[in-house]
Amino acid sequence: MGRLMGQYIYKYNSKRRHIIETNLKLAFPELEHKARDAMTLKNLQWYACAMLNYSLLFFASNQRLASMLTIDGQEHIDKALQNQKPVMILLAHSLMLEFAPVALGQRYECFGSYKSSKNAVLDWLISKARCRHVTFVVSREEGLRKLVKSLAPGKLMIFLPDEDLGRENAVFAPFFKQQKATLTTTSRIAKLGKAVAMPAFSWFDNKTNKYRVEILPPLDSFASNDVLADATALNKALEHLIKKHPEQYMWQMKWYKTRPENEASIY
Repeated sequence: MGRLMGQYIYKYNSKRRHIIETNLKLAFPELEHKARDAMTLKNLQWYACAMLNYSLLFFASNQRLASMLTIDGQEHIDKALQNQKPVMILLAHSLMLEFAPVALGQRYECFGSYKSSKNAVLDWLISKARCRHVTFVVSREEGLRKLVKSLAPGKLMIFLPDEDLGRENAVFAPFFKQQKATLTTTSRIAKLGKAVAMPAFSWFDNKTNKYRVEILPPLDSFASNDVLADATALNKALEHLIKKHPEQYMWQMKWYKTRPENEASIY
């Protein structure tokens, strides 16, 4: 059903298709038009599948969800917690990202932040789904103080660091060889909370029929006094994860919406 829905979106939603195609053209210039077109279709099919699969977050039992989830790189989290370090999970905007808080929340005490939606119903649904498996969620509009104060040994903060939120609290850093407005908030929180930061990606594995969350080792020398170096290291790590499963990243989002001075919009 998801694949059929994705084909429908591909055919009739030209605006969404254009955004994906533009992102893929920038991120993978080596791809020929036919290959890029195929990836666009596949991405929309995964998008539709994800929307259908999210019903599991509301209706499936914890036992059933646990049987469908696995974490790769869990040892990195365990080591940090053994060393009494607060942990930030820097979760990329994959299409299956909502399954990461479920997988982590079943094993650890977690909390997180999210960007409020203009749609009140959608906002409630997202908060409701996440609060089933994490201690609490904080809207970004509430500011950093509550997030930083909540960072403590034994807890995991789940933070989505890759969205383009404009020039404020951002620097331009490379992301798939393009300059992207990248949040400096991520490293500021890690620095203030004395936390280790671990990039992560959530995806569906067709071979095992499981939702997998891959956790990378902590970023070296992150939360330094050089915000550009921090942003560059973060983008490089996320890019490494995305390249493994590019068809399951949210290419529907305008990752390069904010442009450097005197550069025209690319969308």
